[in-house]
Amino acid sequence: MSNEISRRDEVSLSAAALRGAPWKTAAVSGGAAAAVSFGVGWLTGTAGLVWSLGLGISLFALVAAIGAVSKPEEGDRVTRQARLWSLKHPFKFALLPAGIVAVLDYPVQLVLDNEGVFGSAFDALWRGALVYLIAGVLTLTMRGRAQSAR
Repeated sequence: MSNEISRRDEVSLSAAALRGAPWKTAAVSGGAAAAVSFGVGWLTGTAGLVWSLGLGISLFALVAAIGAVSKPEEGDRVTRQARLWSLKHPFKFALLPAGIVAVLDYPVQLVLDNEGVFGSAFDALWRGALVYLIAGVLTLTMRGRAQSAR
């Protein structure tokens, strides 16, 4: 019998790990980053609402993802096990935060940037890929927590 789990189970484990994420902190961080980015852009004459919102969405997902796995010993049994799985499989875990970014960023790109369906999809996927890489690497660096939580 194989120890492989299905893609659906991997998404379920990632979602379970994110269940106890610091969502308020993530929302405040993302909102503050978007506001500061837009404000600095406005002061320098290079304001970009789409860029600022995308930055905020990306930071929101990153703070939630890293906050979720930073304390693997907290939460109920299912959440703890999902977080340990996430720390052992950082790039599989990072797919969900990346997907969240792509899904949230797509309508922003489509409505505010006027790039069309395909251009907006490309920009949203690019941003999601960047979040995937960052979340995966940061989770990988936290792998030692998986051993210490056992």
